Amino acid sequence: MTPVKEIGECLITVGDEEYFFRPSFLAMTRIGEPREIVQAFYDLHNDEVTPLLQRAVDAYGKVPEWLVSYIDGQQIAKASISAAMAVIAACCERDVSRLTGELRPAKAGRTFKYRPGAMTPFDMVAVAQALITHGIIGKAKIRQLQRHETGQATTEFRAFEYISAARNQFGISRDEAQQLSMTEFTLMLAAKYPDQKGYTREEYDAEADDFFARRARRRAKEKEN
Repeated sequence: MTPVKEIGECLITVGDEEYFFRPSFLAMTRIGEPREIVQAFYDLHNDEVTPLLQRAVDAYGKVPEWLVSYIDGQQIAKASISAAMAVIAACCERDVSRLTGELRPAKAGRTFKYRPGAMTPFDMVAVAQALITHGIIGKAKIRQLQRHETGQATTEFRAFEYISAARNQFGISRDEAQQLSMTEFTLMLAAKYPDQKGYTREEYDAEADDFFARRARRRAKEKEN
């Protein structure tokens, strides 16, 4: 399949094997419960490992094996890498353990040992960040009106509500609706309602600044007279 990158789809090739990823609403439900989806997003974007890996790539052009071994033993890495593995697996119809590696029971105790796959931890986190962003937030470049900005944080992502909204708005089947990513859903809404009235946050701030500047000039002129 040919991925549509604009809506978050991607294709990873390892040898002669291809892995197609779609961050659909249905895929987001595979990550876990509504709270677990948001937690995965948080773990992927608020970890200490990604900046460390990025610095390694900048310095060496890759992530050295010694750094991978070090990260594997650190608690700080476990949340982000675990979330990355979950998101990548959720967005692909194939078994992705060859890419992400897998957790296997350790010989001693009840712990698990991580067996690396073809992807580095940095690559896994980067890919998973892109997928979950397209899946639950959207990356469509459209005008976001100020009145639509709630400013409220949420602890849950209920994919089925968006699936139902897509079916209602666009008259499509459930199978079609659940294959949409949030980016695609947002683009479809923008295409259906292209002439919304109102200001974006940036437009409102610019208009407000211009208003106060005009008022200041007018008052200054009145004082001169």
